[in-house]
Amino acid sequence: MRNIKYDEIVDAIKEMCIEANMVLPSDITNVIEEAYQNEDFKLAKETLEILKENAQIAKRENAPICQDTGMACVFVEIGQDVHIIGDMNEAINEGVRQGYEEGYLRKSVVNDPMFDRINTKDNTPAIIHYEIVPGDKLKITLAPKGFGSENMCQVKMLKPSDGVEGVKEFVLKVVKDAGPNACPPMVIGVGIGGSFDYVAYLSKKAMLRDSHSHHQDPRYAALEDELLEMINQTGIGPAGYGGKTTALSLNIETYPTHIAGMPVAVSICCHVARHKEVIL
Repeated sequence: MRNIKYDEIVDAIKEMCIEANMVLPSDITNVIEEAYQNEDFKLAKETLEILKENAQIAKRENAPICQDTGMACVFVEIGQDVHIIGDMNEAINEGVRQGYEEGYLRKSVVNDPMFDRINTKDNTPAIIHYEIVPGDKLKITLAPKGFGSENMCQVKMLKPSDGVEGVKEFVLKVVKDAGPNACPPMVIGVGIGGSFDYVAYLSKKAMLRDSHSHHQDPRYAALEDELLEMINQTGIGPAGYGGKTTALSLNIETYPTHIAGMPVAVSICCHVARHKEVIL
């Protein structure tokens, strides 16, 4: 059994909150550069150049890439041979609290979703997902999620008879519904299978995958490429100005499901697809 202390988790989360909001992951900067090189439409190319420059300034000046510094979404893989000394949930929230305060990051969380809507003033509580895995390591992935794109995500309970074409139709509909409101170019995660609640989680996990990765099943890998091509043919383009760069990447995660259903979820992120990972 390996012990991991409360303070170790707090410090890791705090640093991740700050760095994730100020430095884009390398896979995202790479696909933005690739899109810039391949874009033909003048206005779209100029927009991508501005996005590149904005990310460079944020990294150089230690400033947020976007004014919406997001709601802290935390994915935890905890080894079954790990013992946490202290309250894990509180450690994560304390790390978020310190990170958003010390990083001068905008606090965007309200205490009640409908009636009071009073700002908690420290960006807590975080959204926390746990997964028990073999081993004695603690892997934490933090993804500050802005809500301009979060508001554009959708879930649909398709029928098995809808098949692949039904999935394609729904994914394309979600992207077209989002249009410029999701601050394209987008990073897209698609979940297929599981249940109503689990498929949304799958889509979020897909969204966090490396932009150049593919599903291990070649059929889904081919569908990832096909959907990305279809989306980039919509002509929405960077910031909705047109062009062939509506999405930077699209990844799919799948899970077995019931004989009577085929849940599908589409998670959308703007080009500021922030995420940071640490292993303790």
